[in-house]
Amino acid sequence: MEAAVKKDFEFEQKLKMVDEMLEKYRGQRGALLQALQEAQGIVGYLPLEVQKKVAEALNITLSEVYSTITFYSFFNLKPRGKYQIRVCLGTACYVKGANKVLDRLEKELGIKVGDTTDDAKFSLDACRCVGACGLAPTIIINDEVYGRLTPDKVPEILQKYE
Repeated sequence: MEAAVKKDFEFEQKLKMVDEMLEKYRGQRGALLQALQEAQGIVGYLPLEVQKKVAEALNITLSEVYSTITFYSFFNLKPRGKYQIRVCLGTACYVKGANKVLDRLEKELGIKVGDTTDDAKFSLDACRCVGACGLAPTIIINDEVYGRLTPDKVPEILQKYE
């Protein structure tokens, strides 16, 4: 119970920070991307409460906000883990076994692509070419690139983040 109250308080504090940030964009319809990026930076994702605040501040519809969020892959509608794992499924990585690395990650983490672990530690996503074809197959955890992977290397890599 105490953890839930603390979490609610922290979320409310973040919403206040979003309100303060949005003041500089009030009425500026063209500032949608900037406002969403900053809001996500504060909250970590873009829940409905934040979407409504952005729409109101910029004087646009909620559907405009939502369609922009869902169009761009860098916006998140769900909370993301502390460590965001992206598995490259570009041609070079796929040919060299990225799908097997992805399968192992799903097994080890107990989640599917697009999900976050219950402890909010890891999020798992698949992406197209990350520009590291010479290291195929690759994954990126936050900003750290891991290349020339095999499924057997996955547990060792994850252990670094425990």
